[in-house]
Formats: sequence, structure tokens, C-alpha cells
Amino acid sequence: MKIFDITIFWIQIAPSYYGLAYALGFILGFYFLKKRKFLSEIDLENLVIYIFFWVILGWRIWYILFYNLDFYISNPFEILAFWHGWMSFHGWVIWVIIAMLIFSKVNNKNFFDISDNVVCALPIGLFLWRIWNYINKELLWKPYEWFLAVYKDWIWYFPSPLLEAFLEWIILFFLLNHFYRKRKYKWEIWWYFLFFYGIFRFSVEFIRIPDSQIWYVFWWLTLWQILSIPMIIIWIYFAYFFKKHPDEK
Repeated sequence: MKIFDITIFWIQIAPSYYGLAYALGFILGFYFLKKRKFLSEIDLENLVIYIFFWVILGWRIWYILFYNLDFYISNPFEILAFWHGWMSFHGWVIWVIIAMLIFSKVNNKNFFDISDNVVCALPIGLFLWRIWNYINKELLWKPYEWFLAVYKDWIWYFPSPLLEAFLEWIILFFLLNHFYRKRKYKWEIWWYFLFFYGIFRFSVEFIRIPDSQIWYVFWWLTLWQILSIPMIIIWIYFAYFFKKHPDEK
């Protein structure tokens, strides 16, 4: 869905609500992280630029590989059309980590301190993304005629994106920032993020229509449920590891 669509001197300008959500997420995330004062303002600006670049590249690669690979093999020039397609969570989160690793190495900063701060801001972007899913009438569930139902193709549907927005922002945001104040181990907040997001995503996938390019990949499981399982296992492993090795910081 476009905010507006105009052509000036044969140049089409048609920003989308997804683009707005992406930009707004970065802006709000920047000001949230700025208040935490774990980096100087200049370093934080550079970090955001790193993340912006690598996320754009990363989600594109992920989308091509997992959503529509056959199409891009047949139409290789479409790979450069970044405005076609959408963002995958599992794709961009990997590239956020890569961006932080590169930034930390280049600027001689503490990667673990940076990552545990940045992850506390991620629910802001997730929330905005789900709100635009709701506005665009995407990823809905079964017919439903109660509060906040979505009307599409002559039918009212259950608003699954709003449930995800609630879980991925209000609940996840509170949990991460709560655990941050009590953290004992490096990268601990990332393990909590992977665990809770994995639980939320795995659960909500049961009450929303799967992505049209993927549908179900194994019986009643979607690809994103399968990818969420390792996220939960990672947290279980590290929770067990640090319980057995409490001196490992």
C-alpha cells in the first residue's frame, strides 16, 4: 500500500507504508538508544548507519533465497529491485548481528555491550511492522466479527497482526528491558530475545494465514515456526550452560 504515488519529470515517487514503518523504526530506535548513553552520539549515528545498510542487504538476500528463489533465478535483474518484496524477521536479525560485529571490530568497541543495548530497541521496529501488516490487511486468520476485526473481500477476519504487535512490542519490550537491568552475562539479553520471540512467533503462526509464497512446509508447521525452534533451543542451551558455569561472564 502506497502513501501517495506521483510522477515528477518521468520519475515515479511512491513511498510505501512499509518504508515509513522502517524509517520510523530507525528514528525511534535511535532516540531510544541515545538515552541509554552506552555510546557517544557520533558512534551511535555510525552504528545506526551500519545496521541500516546491512539490514537492507540482508533482508533482500533472505527474501530471495527463502521466499521466491525460482522467480529470481529466472529474472536476475529483479534482484536489484529492493522495493519489490518485503522484510523477513529471521533475515534482518542475522544481519543486525553482523552489522554490530563489523562496527565493533572497526571501531574497537565492546560487541556484547552494544548488542545487549540494541536488542532492547528491536521491539519498536517489530511493533511498527505489525501495525502496517494490520493496515494492509495481511497475515489475518479465520472469520471473526468482534473487536478490531479486519474487513477484506467481503469477510471480517481476526486481526492476528495486532496480537503480534502486542506480544512483540509491549510484552517483549518490557521483558528485555527488565532483564537488562538484572543481566549477569554477556549477550544475555539476546538469548532472552531469541527465546521469547521464538515462543511468540511459533504460537501466533497457528492463528494467522501463512505467507503465500511458502504456506506450510512440514505438515502443519510453517517455515517460520521451524526457524523459531532453534531460537528457543539456543536459549535453553545457554541457560543450562550458565547455570552449570556461573563464573563464565
